[in-house]
Amino acid sequence: MTTFPEFIQQNEDRDGVRFSWNVWPSSRLEATRMVVPVASLFTPLKERPDLPPIQYEPVLCSRATCRAVLNPLCQVDYRAKLWACNFCYQRNQFPSTYAGISEVNQPAELLPQFSTIEYVVQEMLGLTKPTAAQAGRGQQQQQQPALPSNRFLQPVQKIDMNLTDLLGELQRDPWPVTQGKRSLRSLGVAMSIAVGLLECTFPNTGARIMTFIGGPATQGPGMVVGDELKTPIRSWHDIEKDNAKFMKKATKHYEALAGRAAANGHIIDIYACALDQTGLAEMKCCTNHTGGYMVMADSFNTSLFKQTFQRVFTKDVQGAFKMAFAGTLEIKTSREIKISGAIGPCVSLNAKGPSVSENEIGTGGTCQWKICGLDPNTTLAVYFEVVNQHNAPIPQGGRGAVQYVTQYQHSSGQRRIRVTTVARNWADAQTQIQNIAASFDQEAAAILMARLAVHRAESEEGPDVLRWLDRQLIRLCQKFGDYHKDDPNSFRFSETFSLYPQFMFHLRRSPFLQVFNNSPDESSYYRHHFMRQDLTQSLIMIQPILYAYSFNGPPEPVLLDSSSILPDRILLMDTFFQILIYHGETVAQWRKAGYQDMPEYENFRHLLQAPVDDAQEILHTRFPMPRYIDTEHGGSQARFLLSKVNPSQTHNNMYAWGQESGAPILTDDVSLQVFMDHLKKLAVSSAA
Repeated sequence: MTTFPEFIQQNEDRDGVRFSWNVWPSSRLEATRMVVPVASLFTPLKERPDLPPIQYEPVLCSRATCRAVLNPLCQVDYRAKLWACNFCYQRNQFPSTYAGISEVNQPAELLPQFSTIEYVVQEMLGLTKPTAAQAGRGQQQQQQPALPSNRFLQPVQKIDMNLTDLLGELQRDPWPVTQGKRSLRSLGVAMSIAVGLLECTFPNTGARIMTFIGGPATQGPGMVVGDELKTPIRSWHDIEKDNAKFMKKATKHYEALAGRAAANGHIIDIYACALDQTGLAEMKCCTNHTGGYMVMADSFNTSLFKQTFQRVFTKDVQGAFKMAFAGTLEIKTSREIKISGAIGPCVSLNAKGPSVSENEIGTGGTCQWKICGLDPNTTLAVYFEVVNQHNAPIPQGGRGAVQYVTQYQHSSGQRRIRVTTVARNWADAQTQIQNIAASFDQEAAAILMARLAVHRAESEEGPDVLRWLDRQLIRLCQKFGDYHKDDPNSFRFSETFSLYPQFMFHLRRSPFLQVFNNSPDESSYYRHHFMRQDLTQSLIMIQPILYAYSFNGPPEPVLLDSSSILPDRILLMDTFFQILIYHGETVAQWRKAGYQDMPEYENFRHLLQAPVDDAQEILHTRFPMPRYIDTEHGGSQARFLLSKVNPSQTHNNMYAWGQESGAPILTDDVSLQVFMDHLKKLAVSSAA
């Protein structure tokens, strides 16, 4: 018998789908009482080496309002060559090409292991411009047009040398900048020209605009700051006080550009390299709405930026770029469930249908979204609403189904359709609440709720979002915790829920919800990556991973806690954006004394090298490339570690009796233990 964790992992590996609940409450009323909505994290282009694309068209349901794709959940009559759609129950005739199918000769799309399948769409004659030869009678001389065609735009093969020469000749703008002034940059106009050119020449075709920004826009449409250096660029304080003079107008300009680019399936990437802010907060919609990349660094000359940029062009084993263009995602659902919306790098296609819910979450009111840019990690959060009424029970053994249909342009130019069809059991929450509780995926639920919170933080006040998050957590504890009224010590959470409060604790402290000590550009950058990465990377962003290296044994994962910081340990912390190696006090002293260079202390040299090797492994695979930090006890950059760990020991309780050894943190932030104590108290309270 497969356990739920194994079932969840198998489904993620096969289909790129993680649901918050893997058994669904069978009525709208019970679903609202679950606190965490029925929702999924979906990675449309999850890498599957065992999934070769099929060279024929998908078979669609004949009902005009359905058009679902044939899948393993459909009932098939092999004798009559009929199949029943599992979404609308329409009976459909198989096309003539399927005449030879039988129970022992099934097409791939009916095999259970192909719940995710990819089709290559054959080019139709009507879709491509034919290469026609023109024949004339020869009675008159053909006039050569005065201007050669394609004067400004040429295929790269034709102008390869010229392009290389142009890039080689590029140099810094020699125009002198007056002292006390900023360089004049017409970024808004430059982006407008790029969008306009692609709009005219390649509408509704995959394309990518790469924007390299060395400073903020200081003139023209889209300017974010004046050219006077004495006037600083807007801060969070200015935004809260409605003091950001250029922000609304600039944001409106970039939103219009993002809308035009997204309508044509074009991607906008932003590579911003400067020591000060460049206006990412105003331009974030350009990347967020088009599925583009956002990269932030100190300078274009740093290896951090160069290696990140090279990684944009990574290729798969077939030699094709790991990027897809002009994608659309359509979702089809069973009658008992509807789509509330999606949160991620997408825009609505405003496609109404029977499966669209009136209650919108994120980008809602549609069952189709445009995702202009996709890569193997691009992940959308999709939220559903159970609409089945309480007095209309679902028969025992009934299953709800969801089909994700992703159409996209492969980097080779092929049009492909990837279809993922999944189903989950229904359960009556009044009699089978234990089944539903056991099916809870706390990791997926934490990311789905975090995306909701970050989405709300874009338009709501920070404290309001934290209060909403706290209320949801308290309600979940009240619903699924095991306790006696008004007795906090009696509170117990089952294993499937035990990590969820910890994720929420770290989320509350994360840069996605806390803007203190971050500029508006930094907050936009962090949120951009959180809203597009897959579950594993998103969890690392919320709760960084900490590994310990010592002479006591092999490297081991340790708690993200101040008690893990010991003098004879080396710690490796991965926060997604940073890879940090921290040397404990004793280890740092040994390193300064040069023990690693002495032959008799070779084991110490190996100890120092182990975290460096592990860090390199992470650095080689991640996009964008993380910042690499090597620090030690008392080092200025140790602050990155101290700000992330749970402050179980602070300057207030460091001398308490029975306190574990470890490094005290100078902070007034509450620790996880205090947070949990308050949570238990509120959850068991009769007044709540």
